[in-house]
Amino acid sequence: MSLPPLELLETSHEFPGLYMIKVIGKPDNRFVGRVVDAIREEIQAESSPTYDLKFSTSGKHLSITIEPHFQSAQQVLDVYARLQETEGLILLL
Repeated sequence: MSLPPLELLETSHEFPGLYMIKVIGKPDNRFVGRVVDAIREEIQAESSPTYDLKFSTSGKHLSITIEPHFQSAQQVLDVYARLQETEGLILLL
């Protein structure tokens, strides 16, 4: 999966600020926890950011929408890079 260019993030979003990430994966019993923990650890947040879950109609896939507070565009890219390593990941938006 290719990451958005740093320059595009910097010109299209205001940092520090919120940035929405959508992660689609297999709904095993720890996928959500792995995603949320990876983001929390990368942005060094004391608590987990809030998120919304949506299952596909077949139940084979799970979408996690999360909008954490980022300090910089580089931090967004660091989170994307870390999420690409998440077990069960199918798509990262």
